[in-house]
Amino acid sequence: MLKRALISVSDKTGVTGFAAGLVLLGWQIVSTGGTFKALQEAGLPVTYVTDITGFPEILDGRVKTLHPKVHGGILACRTPEHLLQLKENGIQPVDLVVVNLYPFQATIARLGVSLEEAIENIDIGGPAMVRAAAKNYRWVGVVVNPDRYGQVLEELAANETLSPELRFNLAMEAFAHTAAYDSAISGYLHAVSSRPGDLFPGTFNLTGVKVQDLRYGENPHQRAAFYREEQAGPGTLAMAEKLQGKELSFNNIVDLDAAWSLVREFTRPAAAIIKHTNPCGTALAASLQAAYRKALQADPVSAFGGIVGLNRPVDAPCAEELTKIFLEAVIAPSFEPEALEILRHKENLRLLAAGDAAAASSFDLKKVSGGFLVQEADSQTALPGQWRVVTRRYPAQEEFDDLAFAWQVVKHVKSNAIVVARESATLGVGAGQMNRVGSARIALEQAGEAAKGAVLASDAFFPFADTVEEAARAGIKAIIQPGGSLRDQESIEACDRLGIAMVFTGYRHFKH
Repeated sequence: MLKRALISVSDKTGVTGFAAGLVLLGWQIVSTGGTFKALQEAGLPVTYVTDITGFPEILDGRVKTLHPKVHGGILACRTPEHLLQLKENGIQPVDLVVVNLYPFQATIARLGVSLEEAIENIDIGGPAMVRAAAKNYRWVGVVVNPDRYGQVLEELAANETLSPELRFNLAMEAFAHTAAYDSAISGYLHAVSSRPGDLFPGTFNLTGVKVQDLRYGENPHQRAAFYREEQAGPGTLAMAEKLQGKELSFNNIVDLDAAWSLVREFTRPAAAIIKHTNPCGTALAASLQAAYRKALQADPVSAFGGIVGLNRPVDAPCAEELTKIFLEAVIAPSFEPEALEILRHKENLRLLAAGDAAAASSFDLKKVSGGFLVQEADSQTALPGQWRVVTRRYPAQEEFDDLAFAWQVVKHVKSNAIVVARESATLGVGAGQMNRVGSARIALEQAGEAAKGAVLASDAFFPFADTVEEAARAGIKAIIQPGGSLRDQESIEACDRLGIAMVFTGYRHFKH
């Protein structure tokens, strides 16, 4: 009896060549709809599924493969009892199912797509066939990924059948395919539901496609891999193109995400240098080269071996600056050809082109023992019109500009976070200390004499006036913080006594 393959694919990449290979190996091809037409137009012998079932496609194509002569052939074990039942019912076994699903994810990614159009792109028969074949992997091969076509043909040509190992691996891939598909549908329907305030679904589904295995995790004894979300769009780190350099490490990827998230806060040319997820230098300027120089000057010691984020295409002048110290990686929207020519001499330097910055992810996830936390991403930006000056002294315009800059940077620093800035550049950063005054001392010490006349941003309120007093001793002229402490009045009075302007934003930026 001829081996039979059922082919019905939405993504028709390579399908005619694959089907032609099966025909050369003596296989019978059964197909449906658009796939049948494509194979027929390619001159391949192909049987329409209706000729197998004896029943026409109905309901605008919604029902065509949901039939015992299809699913019986897929689900039958190759045991005497099952084979006898197939014979009694005139059903021929199906040995290979080649199916990928209606493009639901691509449909909902389009702007302005209606709910009705999205619903019509939910595949029913496809997942049923995929799951049936994957369940029966001991006898049936299932292919959902066109990249597998060559491997499948090679094994069939060599052995006339697929190895048990390959059938099992194909089944795993198939179940992952349908799981991701159902996850996308569930997520979309929840997103378009009209229930106000119901941001978080009862079941939170997260699926990812492996981008690569990594050499190791945060430390050499930890194994790790990098995954891309199914819905990841252009302008995200997961979709960035690596143009040159060594393989990315776990820590590189974490720091690159921190760098890219920070620089895309700004519309002016911006540069950020990241070490251990914290910015050791961030600056804005009229050109990318000038912004990078200012960021480097903020802390040239910590910048050695850092990760650089840039929010403009890298040109030759900026590339020249990037070659002057050892850096691990650079991420930017793109790199001009002249810049790549300069940077190619740093062959180990990793360069990532991320494209135009995408909107920030709507969710932020943190893993804990036995579960995970989900929150809205901290996408709040500086809104000076909503700030409240709480001191007698009012900030000058240049101080207001620097306060806005420092406030955008401080949200990207680990709590407790303090940023000292002037002229759109950081001068000192204090991160992750157990008390706020400790972070302030680190930032002010790093800024040194440059702190005189500068501004200071704090990611959360001051529980005591000690941070204000430290800032005054260093020469800080204006402070921005959320406010909200029971002791706010102490800090306000200290500022008034010491001649410092202070602004309350009304919201904080904890980053744990």
